[in-house]
Amino acid sequence: MPLRRLAHFTLLALGLLSALAVFFVAQLRFNYNFNDFYPAGDPDLDYYMAYSGRFGNDNDYVLLGLEAPAGQTVFEPRFLTRVDSLTRFIQGRRHVTQVSSPTNATNPVVEGLGVFNVPYLHPQEPARRAQDSALVFRTPGLVGNLISRDARAATILFQTSPNLSKPPGDSLLAAVRTELTRQGFAENEYHMAGKMVAQSVFVDRLQVELAVFMSLSVVLVTGLLWLTFRTWWGVVLPLVVVLGSILWGLGVMSAFGVSIDLMTALLPVMLFVVGMSDTIHIITRYVTELGYGASKRDSLLIALKESGFGSGLSALTTSIGFFTLMTSTIRPIYNFGLFTGIAVLLTFALSFTLLPAMLLLLRKPQLRIPRETGRSWDGVLGRLFRTVLARRHWVVAISGLVLVLSVASASRIRINSALLDDLSQNDPVKLDFRFFEQHFAGVRPFELDLKPGAGRTIYDLDVLRQTEKIEGYLQQTYGLNFVASPVTIIKSVRKALNGGLLEEYRLPDSEAELARLTRKVKLFRKKQEFRALALPNGTEGRLTGRMPDVGSIRADALNADLRRFLRTSVDSTVLQTRLTGSANLIDKNNETLTRNMITGMSIDIVMVTLIVLLLFRSLRMTLVVLIPNLVPILIVAGVMGAAGVSMKVSTSIIFTIAFGIAVDDTIHFISKLKLVLLQEPSLFKAVRKTYLMAGKAVIVTSLILVGGFSTLIFSSFDGTFYVGLLIGLTLLFGVVAELTLLPILILAFYRHKPKEIRQPVPALGG
Repeated sequence: MPLRRLAHFTLLALGLLSALAVFFVAQLRFNYNFNDFYPAGDPDLDYYMAYSGRFGNDNDYVLLGLEAPAGQTVFEPRFLTRVDSLTRFIQGRRHVTQVSSPTNATNPVVEGLGVFNVPYLHPQEPARRAQDSALVFRTPGLVGNLISRDARAATILFQTSPNLSKPPGDSLLAAVRTELTRQGFAENEYHMAGKMVAQSVFVDRLQVELAVFMSLSVVLVTGLLWLTFRTWWGVVLPLVVVLGSILWGLGVMSAFGVSIDLMTALLPVMLFVVGMSDTIHIITRYVTELGYGASKRDSLLIALKESGFGSGLSALTTSIGFFTLMTSTIRPIYNFGLFTGIAVLLTFALSFTLLPAMLLLLRKPQLRIPRETGRSWDGVLGRLFRTVLARRHWVVAISGLVLVLSVASASRIRINSALLDDLSQNDPVKLDFRFFEQHFAGVRPFELDLKPGAGRTIYDLDVLRQTEKIEGYLQQTYGLNFVASPVTIIKSVRKALNGGLLEEYRLPDSEAELARLTRKVKLFRKKQEFRALALPNGTEGRLTGRMPDVGSIRADALNADLRRFLRTSVDSTVLQTRLTGSANLIDKNNETLTRNMITGMSIDIVMVTLIVLLLFRSLRMTLVVLIPNLVPILIVAGVMGAAGVSMKVSTSIIFTIAFGIAVDDTIHFISKLKLVLLQEPSLFKAVRKTYLMAGKAVIVTSLILVGGFSTLIFSSFDGTFYVGLLIGLTLLFGVVAELTLLPILILAFYRHKPKEIRQPVPALGG
C-alpha cells in the first residue's frame, strides 16, 4: 500500500476511534467521595461497614455554626427565634433525618406513663433567660456541643441520609444558605462543616482547576514548542497527538465507570506534559535528518526507527511507574495509576501512528538557515560536554555532598495526615472547620464498638460502669470534647424519672434500681440519638464522640495509649471493645503509605535494571543509569524534610511518578548510545555524538515537563500543589544529572568492547 494511502487510512481509523472516545468522555462526571479514601480490602473497613450498618455512619452530618450579633450572647430572644426558625426549616428538608439544635434540645421528665420533654430555652419568655442559661451551662452535653463555651455561638447539627451524593447534597446546602440569607445572617456570621460540605467544595474546585491547569499547560507548551521548532507544524502536530491521547485516556476511564476525582483530575495535565516526550524526540530527529539532506520519506523512517526503540522503552518505564501505584489500597490512587499508565501507552501508539501519518501528508518543510556552529544546539552542547568532563571531579564531589545533605534532611520526613489535609491553612472551608474546633467539640469523629461479655447485656451495671470508666479516660486524657454511649441513655432515664434534676444524672447504685430504669428505656426509643447508641436487644453498644482534628501522628499516639488503657483497666470478661470509625480508617492509610511507595519504587528500579541489562549485558551500566535518576529523588526527599512537608496520601505518589518519568531521558540517551556504538568504535566519541544528538530533545522535553508540572502550584489543594512543585523539582534536578553525571559515569564505568564495525549510516552524519 502506498505510504500516502496508508496515512489516509490511518487517520480515518484513528478518527473513528476518537469519535468513540468523545462519546464516552461526554458521559464523564466529576466526583469526590470521602469514603473512597478508606483502605480497600482492609479487615477494619469490613468491620466498620458492618458496624455502620447497625448504628449508622459517623460522618453523615452537617454542622451549622451561627454567631450571635456583636455584644450579644446566644440567649438573646431575637437570636434564638431565628435559630428556631432555621431548625424548623432544616427539619422539613428532604434527606435530613434528624436535627439537634439549642432550641429543640429538651430535658425529658417521666410522669405517670408518659415522657414530657421540657425545653431548655424559652425565647418567647425573656424573663427566664438567666434561669435558662444557668441550666444550660450545668447540663452535660450542651456546652461545647450545641452552645459554645463563651455563649457567643450556637450549632445546629443535622444528620443526612447515608452517603448522600453530590446533586441532592448541593441542593440541600443551597436551600440552607438561602434560608440563612432570608433570616438575616451575613456570610461571616455562619459556618458550615462536614463531609458533605467538603465533598461539594472539592468537586466544584476540581472542575475549575482542571480547566485552568489545562489552559496554562497548553499556553506554556505551545510557547516552548515554538521556541524549539519555529514552525507551525512543530507546534500543532505535538498538540494534536497529546490532546488525542488525553481524549482516549479519559474515554477509557469513562468506559470503566470511573469518575474524575482529586487524583484522576491530574491525569490530563500529567499526560499533556509527559506525552510530549515521544513527539519531540521524533520531530527533532526528523528535522535533523532533513538538515543532513535526506528525503522526507527517509528522514521520517530514520526518525521512527531510531526513536521507536527508545520511545518504546521509555513509554514502558513511565507506564510501569504509574502502574505500580496500583499496589495502593486507596481506590483513587489505584485508579489514577491504572488509567494514567494505560494513557501513556496510548500516547506512544498515537505518536507512532498519528504523527507519522500527518508528517507524511504535509509538504516537506522549509528549514531555517542554521546559525553559526558556536551558537547552534551542537555548539552549545559541545561546549557543555567539554566543560563537564574538564570539571568532572568537581561535578562528582558536589553531587556527593548534596546527596549526603539530602539523605540527612530526608530522615526528618514524617507520615502525617489530617481530615482536610489537601486544603491550605487559610482556605475558607478549613477556617470554617477550625471554627468548630475552637468553639465547639471539633469535627473529628470517634467511634468505639462496645460488646458485653457472655451472659450480659449492654445495660448490665458492671458493663455500664466499665463504659463510664472509658468515657472518663476519653474526656480527661484522650481529648474528646463530646461523648455519648449507652451510659448516656441510662443516666438520662434516671434523671427523667427524678423530675429532670441534674444531680440525678448518674448511674444507679444497685441492680434493682437499674432494672427499674431499663424497663423505662423503651420510652426513649423514639429519640433517634438514643437509638443510635445501643441495639434494641442490648447485645451491642456504641460509644461516639468528637474532638479536634489532631492529625494522624498525634491520633496514632493517642490510640496506642487508649488500647493500652483498655487492655489494663477494662475487664474483658465484662466488656469487649474495638476502635473503629471513618477517622480511624483514614489514619490506617498511613501504615501502608511507606510500604506502597517502597514497593512502587522497587518495581520501577527492577524494571529499569532489566532493560539496561538486556541492552548492554552489563551490571556496571545499570548503576550508571540508576544513579543519575535516584540522585534527584533523594535531593527532593531532602527538600521535603527541610521544608517540613509531611508524607501523606497525595504526596506519597511523588517519588514513584517522578522516577518513572525522569528515567525516560536516560532510556532515550542509552538507546541512542547503543545504536551509535554500532558505527563508532571509540566510547568517548560515541558518548559525545549521543550527547549532541539527544541533548536538545532531553533539554526541551525536560523544560516542558518542569513547566507543565509547575502549573499545578496554582492549585488550592495542598496535595496537588506539592505534586506539581516536587515532581517539577525532581525533573529539573534530573536533567542536570542527565547532562553532567551520566556522561561522566558512562565513561568511567562502562567497558565497551568494540565489535566489527558496520558501514556507517549516512543519515547519522555529523
